[in-house]
Amino acid sequence: MDISGFKESSTETAVIYNREEELKAFDDSKAGVKGLIDAGVAKVPKIFVRPPDELAEEFDRYKNNLQVPVIDLSAIEVSDRREKVVDEIRIASEEWGFFQVVNHVTPLNVLDEMVDGVRRFHEQDPEVKKSLYTRDRMNRVRFESNYDLYESKAANWRDTLNISMLVSDQLDPDEIPTACRAAALEYVEHITNLGRTLFELLSEALGLKDDHFNSLECSRGRTFVCHYYPACPEPKLTLGASKHTDPAFLTVLLQDQLGGLQVMYKNQWVDVQPISGGLVVNIGDLLQIMSNDKFKSVNHRVVANLVGPRISVACFFTGVFVPPKLYGPVKELISDENPSVYKDFLVSDYIEKFFSRALDKSGLDYFKL
Repeated sequence: MDISGFKESSTETAVIYNREEELKAFDDSKAGVKGLIDAGVAKVPKIFVRPPDELAEEFDRYKNNLQVPVIDLSAIEVSDRREKVVDEIRIASEEWGFFQVVNHVTPLNVLDEMVDGVRRFHEQDPEVKKSLYTRDRMNRVRFESNYDLYESKAANWRDTLNISMLVSDQLDPDEIPTACRAAALEYVEHITNLGRTLFELLSEALGLKDDHFNSLECSRGRTFVCHYYPACPEPKLTLGASKHTDPAFLTVLLQDQLGGLQVMYKNQWVDVQPISGGLVVNIGDLLQIMSNDKFKSVNHRVVANLVGPRISVACFFTGVFVPPKLYGPVKELISDENPSVYKDFLVSDYIEKFFSRALDKSGLDYFKL
């Protein structure tokens, strides 16, 4: 089926609309959302249109006068300065589950080149991308659109290049597409180092020794998810990414200056305003478990936009995947007054549950005692 033949969002097509067929046609095209735009689609196909109840609740759940905490990581080797930063991270992790970091050592040109590299990958000859298109998660480097395409109520308006370091800590440069290879290799090195620093600060924020999370190898497994959100002709009907929490200990996100990321705070959606040279950090489900609910993994989403593309790169720090390693609430945080909320878990189990459900379904309940 030609991808330009997708049913548009008009109710006139309701009688002949077959969702399963439309999903398969989109998947089989291997062209992603950008393929729809390239084919001249002027309306959002019905497989992307959100359910009416979701659209109806939008009107009173948005706040634009709040801002996610911004934390300056400069001079954290100085004792007094480090204490202040640790306290800011503790408050942000408990109250928001999100914060932005500036002066984090990663050079601005490394960030800019990664954004440019991701753009080059997604905007290259479609046939090159199609050779990497798969839903097989065993492929360490793969191109896809909507990992939960067949489980979600509505598809999201984005395409993704995945670079997985879940199983092996080593990355073969030849596996990375040439369009972004040099940029990705340098970016991975810098963000891996930043992750270790953040885990030190988060350990201290919980009153633990600074090497607590790194000694448990929480910073070891990583997946880099390189998103491309094309301009959308009807942005109010769909989302770039449905509301979700992250199946990781920690996420470090690079976003361009277009904006669109929103975080749920006190039952309101708050924009995460892009900061030049800044990186967004959020607590993942696994760190909420290990902190025994002291730190919060909160819902966030990406709205669609008439302007585009938006580029972002999320690094998920997922700990040890293979060989199996048991994680659970930190023993030092458990007491008679503060009993354990969660059972111990394997990262592999958590990831499997994540990929077996729609993006907007939390996995924390699976592991509650």
